[in-house]
Amino acid sequence: MKKPRPTPAIMFQGTGSNVGKSLIVAGLCRLFARRGVSVGPFKPQNMSNNAAVTADGGEIGRAQALQARAAGREPIIDMNPVLLKPESETGSQVVLRGRRIGSYKGSAYSALKRSLMAPVLESFEALAKDADIVLVEGAGSAAEVNLRENDIANMGFAEAAKVPVALIGDIDRGGVIATLVGVHALLPPSDLALIRGFLINRFRGDPGLFSAGLATISERTGWPSLGVTPWFPEAGKLPAEDSVDLFSRQATPNSGVRVVVPALPRIANFDDLDPLRLEPDVSLELLTPGAPLPVDADLVLLPGSKATIADLAALREHGWDHDIHAHVRRGGRVLGLCGGYQMLGRSIADPDGVEGLPQTVAGLGLLDVDTTLDGEKRLARVSGRDVASGQAVAGYEIHMGRTVGPDCGRAPFEVEGRAEGAASADGLVSGAYLHGVFAADGFRRAFLSTLGVAGSSLAYEATVEATLDALADHLEAHLDVAQIIRIARSRSA
Repeated sequence: MKKPRPTPAIMFQGTGSNVGKSLIVAGLCRLFARRGVSVGPFKPQNMSNNAAVTADGGEIGRAQALQARAAGREPIIDMNPVLLKPESETGSQVVLRGRRIGSYKGSAYSALKRSLMAPVLESFEALAKDADIVLVEGAGSAAEVNLRENDIANMGFAEAAKVPVALIGDIDRGGVIATLVGVHALLPPSDLALIRGFLINRFRGDPGLFSAGLATISERTGWPSLGVTPWFPEAGKLPAEDSVDLFSRQATPNSGVRVVVPALPRIANFDDLDPLRLEPDVSLELLTPGAPLPVDADLVLLPGSKATIADLAALREHGWDHDIHAHVRRGGRVLGLCGGYQMLGRSIADPDGVEGLPQTVAGLGLLDVDTTLDGEKRLARVSGRDVASGQAVAGYEIHMGRTVGPDCGRAPFEVEGRAEGAASADGLVSGAYLHGVFAADGFRRAFLSTLGVAGSSLAYEATVEATLDALADHLEAHLDVAQIIRIARSRSA
């Protein structure tokens, strides 16, 4: 009996981090989906504190959730089976197939990684059974030869799953010829055999001027060019993948509402900021360590955190706790979301050492609530309404901990028939565990009106959809899509 051909698949690896892999995959997901092709986005291992709650009740990297949206599919755990959520400089929480399995230091994770290829391949095959093509995203650099043993993120996965590779180089960084040729020089023959082509991303100017560069790369590596994609300025309208993107999208202060966000070391689930960043009458500013909180800030937004107690300590180290208290005394508003909400209370107790050593620490004391951390993570997509305006909201909860106290009697939201969050008696300070509420246009406008601006006609979700369509058009115009499909179809059984 003839063996059935495997589902076509192609893996996009990069010469380094942040070369545009996620965006390329998202754009191709939308491009193929518009052709009526069922697309499965997949990333074996992601490292990010910006996570999304899936339709099947787990969590994956937000980049894969955006790719699923581009493909016209609900995000599921199989799209990102291993998610690393950094908790410190040397350790991360490990999420396997949507569920937290523990926290590991670097060496311990290296040992654990030996056992992860099997579930990664299981997720890949499950996704492939329900797709016409799978678009796989690598992580970091294809040439991290020091990490090649037990690799599940790049060439190790490509070899195990027999998936051909396209290599992405970012010309905006400079030295793109050297980085592509350098990858070729470093990889062993077995890995080189997996690479079937390369593409150049983020070109500024006339791509035709780089024809000699393409020829040089092909001559040195033997790889064909799959195209040169010019800079795509509309990328800033899509949700930021990681905190590096946040700082690259800093706004120039204007005469509208000034929203200030302390850039905590372990900032998490900061997609809350994306809709505010696109509002024309809002200046969204990330405070870097050492920078004082502006005295004319209208709102201080404390974002989510992967390690609330450690980030609270960092907030105090930078003196932002004193700045926030002074801001409230001047009549300024403060909103805390998830970890930021926990920081606003009287205390945070970690009796089981969820975030490290068992301890109880004092919070900022701006809300009359107390938080107890526990090992059970709540993952849920929810909907409800804003109590003050009656506007509908929808979002997700992704946190460990319970928060209780008198100020919960003034909860700003009603979610799934229950009160959610807390607010101070004067209304200046509020917080909730609900992520994603600012994507709701009606609520966002109502909230901004309390800060003194009417809000714009921005339709946030429609803007994201239009940008994904524009990205697909952009890639179709500049990439050899037919060759990409042929490479995906060349995958051997």
